[in-house]
Amino acid sequence: MTKGGSKTRDFALGFAMVVAVLMIGIGVKGVTICNMDSSQLAECLPAISSGQTSPPPPTPGCCDVMKLADMHCLCTYKVILHAFGVDPELAMGVPKKCNLTAPPECNGA
Repeated sequence: MTKGGSKTRDFALGFAMVVAVLMIGIGVKGVTICNMDSSQLAECLPAISSGQTSPPPPTPGCCDVMKLADMHCLCTYKVILHAFGVDPELAMGVPKKCNLTAPPECNGA
């Protein structure tokens, strides 16, 4: 396996751990990722879940979470979101819908 492939695998495993903590511990303080508690990510799940024909807009709570988040950090996760039931295009659109400026690496899915 190449060095880059190992980094991708490690990154995916780390993200999977965060998602597991989120799913198990919604409402319970989780781990800190990208300047926010992983349990806070649940605020945005209705707006970014895959398989929706007409997803709801991000809630005010979701936008509050996004204001505190390290957007550069969050954008690095976009390539593996689909594996966790998150629509990358919807997820990358949240900053704009919350009237926030997303870094260039968030553009596109």
